[in-house]
Amino acid sequence: MATLNQILKSVIEKNPNEPEFHQAVEEVFDSVLPVLKNQRDYVDARLFERICEPERIVSFRVCWTDDRGQVQVNRGYRVQMNSALGPYKGGLRFHPSVNQSILKFLAFEQIFKNALTGLPLGAGKGGADFDPKGKSDGEVMRFCQAWMMEAYRHIGHFTDVPAGDIGVGEREIGYLFGTYKKIQNEFQGVLTGKGLDWGGSFLRPEATGYGLIHFAHFMLTEVDATLENKVCLVSGAGNVSQFAIEKLLQEGAKVVGFSDSTGFIHDPDGMTEDKLRFLKKIKNGQRKSISAFADNYKSAVFTPAGEKNIWTLPADCAFPCATQNELDENDAKTLQENGLTLLAEGANMPCTPKAINYLQRSKVLYGPGKASNAGGVAVSGLEMTQNRMGRYWSKQDLEKELRIIMKDIHEKCLETIATHGLTDQDYLNAANIGAFEKVANAMNAQGTV
Repeated sequence: MATLNQILKSVIEKNPNEPEFHQAVEEVFDSVLPVLKNQRDYVDARLFERICEPERIVSFRVCWTDDRGQVQVNRGYRVQMNSALGPYKGGLRFHPSVNQSILKFLAFEQIFKNALTGLPLGAGKGGADFDPKGKSDGEVMRFCQAWMMEAYRHIGHFTDVPAGDIGVGEREIGYLFGTYKKIQNEFQGVLTGKGLDWGGSFLRPEATGYGLIHFAHFMLTEVDATLENKVCLVSGAGNVSQFAIEKLLQEGAKVVGFSDSTGFIHDPDGMTEDKLRFLKKIKNGQRKSISAFADNYKSAVFTPAGEKNIWTLPADCAFPCATQNELDENDAKTLQENGLTLLAEGANMPCTPKAINYLQRSKVLYGPGKASNAGGVAVSGLEMTQNRMGRYWSKQDLEKELRIIMKDIHEKCLETIATHGLTDQDYLNAANIGAFEKVANAMNAQGTV
């Protein structure tokens, strides 16, 4: 046991001042500790330590010129975490908060999420401390070109395939892809999330949000319930949130709250397709605060950030889709006391460890992001397949594939619960253990590399 405790201590000591990465590692370690106790060969091969150590981290200077002709300097990254199952795969985040700890945590989470999809995908993550908000299209283009001028050396269709994340949508992917194509003189599927007319896939924008609600559907099916008429909260107002709301409406749920960095909306009448179209217009086209939503609909009330948050609203189901650690233990208690029955993560690690512990103890159905938000990378993997084949599937076919993948992830969790004697509906430990075993076995088979 002393040896097992030393494993976690060693990882933390080797990665000082990286709290987000520590949090992600500690969660998985707690889940897989019983497996490590029973599988001595995993310990002897130091598989947990190897999974925690990135295969490669690339950090580089990004110099670009703003519209005033002044040179700006940012820092770019690519964390190539694990290639045991396939080429590195994971998004790019452009946000002022980006640092090595956050990207390592995201890349670490990506290992297990990608493994659960059943697709041949390794794990990576990258980005820069650049904020696209308030920048002109020309400034964003010049930044993306400068980022790719360095990163192109380290990525490729069979090496590392980045995608979008916070601050990186189809506009940014377009500029990045165009630069890569110009440098390499090759049209290859080196990035996913591309436009439909130039190598992209149907359903990629919808995939994470749709997949999240598919997974919630399967979770509720296990307890003989459905999403119909459930009162729901969805934090965030970006891509994942918008399409989670869209799929919830299709399932007959009532969405009464959503948020962005400026505050949250409470609309007791619930979202409609017309209201959702307006939300997409103000967030995607006009890039405004959601306060504009309340200006347009009398039933909606906007509460500024800092006063209270969206998790104070009563609801049956909650879907945190904004950012890491957005929901703490007090929020979890408030939600549970107000009648919460299910929480599924649309963002990466949006719940603090204490919040997760509370949800698990209170018997709220909890869907961890590794499982519940894997739909985005799943359809990215299908986009890679289409690029290699040189043909494209219909939106209907892709939605069927996405639903099958999310069902398979759910069934893999149930299988792991049964195999390892876990508590019923313990999706957290099931997802961590099932994915860890798959990656660890692949690493063991490939030798000490």
